[in-house]
Amino acid sequence: MTKILFVCHGNICRSPMAEFIMKDLAKKGNVAERLQICSAAVSTEELGNPIYPPARQTLARHGIACSGKTARQITSEDYEAFNLLIGMDRGNLQRMEHICGGDPQKKMHRLLEYAGRPEDVADPWYTRDFEAAWQDISQGCIALLQSLQLK
Repeated sequence: MTKILFVCHGNICRSPMAEFIMKDLAKKGNVAERLQICSAAVSTEELGNPIYPPARQTLARHGIACSGKTARQITSEDYEAFNLLIGMDRGNLQRMEHICGGDPQKKMHRLLEYAGRPEDVADPWYTRDFEAAWQDISQGCIALLQSLQLK
């Protein structure tokens, strides 16, 4: 089983969007049982909070439910528990490495690297463009799933 942890700043917008988009893709591709998909934050400011309403609404417009998800912070134990730790931006990766004590096994990547785009997923908390975040995250998740070659 491949275990993937998506990470963003607060775990209320981008990383839970990635979690639920990837779960949807895995289900549609008949590989859900071969993946464990979760998400977390690098900060503590949103711990226990649900997905931010505009992010939840964006997922719903695309037919994806996300009820029950609440924000949690990444821990150093997550480094051993997951095969891949996928950050949404460069700042996330820096904080992930700090929390996990580095990345000796090269498990940490930015999501859009998989789509051949070495750039950050813009944070819709600031841009207010949740549809653009959806497009970037979807593209990254599709490419990540293809890279896993699970079929």
